Amino acid sequence: MIELFSGLFLLIAGAELMVRAAVRLAARLQVRPLIIGLTIVAFGSSAPQMAVSLQATLAQNADIAVGSVIGSSIFNILVTLGLSALIIPLRVSRQLVRLDIPLMIGASLLVFVLAWNEELSRFDGMMLLAALVLYLGLLLRQSRHSARPPSGAHEARQAPWFGSLLMIVAGLAILVFAGHLLLGAAVTVATDLGLSERIIGLTVVAVSTSLPELATSLIAALRGQRDIAVGNVIGSNLLNLLGVLGLTTLIAPSPLSVSPNALDFDLPVMLGVAVLCLPVFYSGYRVTRAEGLLFLGLYLAYGLHVVSFTTGMPLAGKLERLMLFFVLPALGAFLLFTSLRAWRRQHHKRELP
Repeated sequence: MIELFSGLFLLIAGAELMVRAAVRLAARLQVRPLIIGLTIVAFGSSAPQMAVSLQATLAQNADIAVGSVIGSSIFNILVTLGLSALIIPLRVSRQLVRLDIPLMIGASLLVFVLAWNEELSRFDGMMLLAALVLYLGLLLRQSRHSARPPSGAHEARQAPWFGSLLMIVAGLAILVFAGHLLLGAAVTVATDLGLSERIIGLTVVAVSTSLPELATSLIAALRGQRDIAVGNVIGSNLLNLLGVLGLTTLIAPSPLSVSPNALDFDLPVMLGVAVLCLPVFYSGYRVTRAEGLLFLGLYLAYGLHVVSFTTGMPLAGKLERLMLFFVLPALGAFLLFTSLRAWRRQHHKRELP
C-alpha cells in the first residue's frame, strides 16, 4: 500500500509539474485555450498513462497496459466530465463537435477493429501512431487559423525557455519512477485479492493515472476555463488511444494480447461512451449538470458490473439485463430526441432573416 500511495502522489506531483511548464510554453505560442487543452495540457496529464503502460509492457503485463488505457478513456469522459459539469455547466466548442469528437470515436473504433483478433501487433502500433500524427497536423492547422493572444501573453513571452524545459524533464523523470511504483503495487494488489490483471488495469491503474486529468479539468472548471476542462479530456483520450497504446504496442517485445472479456464488454463500452459524447455535446453545445449526473450514474453502473462479474455475484446478470433492455434504450431515445430538437433549433435560426 505504501508503494501505491507513493506512486499516486508522485504521479500527481509529476503531472502538475508537467502541466505548469506546458501551459507556460503554450502561452508563448499564443494559441486558443481549447488548443492548449487538446495538446499541451493533454500531453502533460496523459504522461502518467504513458509511463505506466510502458512499464507494464516491459514487465510483460499486457492486460494492465491495455486495460488501463480502456479504463482511463471511460473514466475520463464519465467521471472527469461528469464532476466538472457538476461544478459549472461546460461550454463545448463547435470545433470539438465537428472535428475532435468524431476523431475520438474513430480512434475508439480503430482500436476495437485492430484488437478484434485478440492481439495488437507492431504494425497496429504504427497505424495508431500514424493516426496521431495526422490528428496533430489537423490541430496545427486549426491553431494557425484561429490563433489569438491569451491573457498574460506578454509576461509568458518574457519567461525563460530553459526553466520550462527543465520542469518538463523533471516531471517526466518523476512520472517514470512513479509509474514503476504504481505498477508494482497494482500487481501486488491483484495477487493478494485474487483479481485478474485486466480488472486491476481497468480500475485501480486506470483511475490512478486519470487523476491528473481529473484534477486539471476540475481546477479549470473552478476557474471558468471550460474550454481547457473539456479539451483536456478529449485530447487525453485521443493521446491515450493513439499515442500511448500505439507506442506501447510498438516497443512491446511481442504482440500485446487483448482479453476476450475486454473485446466482449470493455471495448464496446469505451466505444459507446465516445459515441455518447456526440449527441450530448451537440445538444446546445454544452454539458449541463443533469448530463454530468447522467455520466456519473453510467460509470457507477459500469463499475458495479465489473465488480459483480469479477466476484461472480448474481447481481452481474441482473444488472446487465437492466442496462441492455431498459437503461440503454431509454438513454438512446432521450439522446435522439435532444439531438433532433437541437438540430431543428439551429436549422430554424439559420432560416431567420
